[in-house]
Amino acid sequence: QMQLAESGGGVVQAGGSLRLSCAASGDTFDRSTVGWFRQAPGKEREFVAGISRTGGIPSLADSVKGRFTISRDNAKNTGYLQMNSLKPEDTAVYYCAASVYSGVKVTPALYAYWGQGTQVTVSS
Repeated sequence: QMQLAESGGGVVQAGGSLRLSCAASGDTFDRSTVGWFRQAPGKEREFVAGISRTGGIPSLADSVKGRFTISRDNAKNTGYLQMNSLKPEDTAVYYCAASVYSGVKVTPALYAYWGQGTQVTVSS
């Protein structure tokens, strides 16, 4: 079993930055693909970014390319999502997730482990 806990959310003005962290417990983090998803009110959960086990194959949704960066530190059992140039449409609850699959997956159902989510609010 693995437990995930996000932190770093908050309220920021448009154009600002936030760095989300995802701390994992257990000893399988370094064998898991990590994904970040977000869900805005009334909308489905959507893929934001993902990174492979070794950190070598990041994937980003088109809506965040050039603004967000995903990374991980397996020695610290932690994943990160650096969010720059934030826009009001980035407002959502952000979740980190871990998958046993080797490649980055964009489908939430393929991730077995989820954090509780952290709210990101971008004001205009």
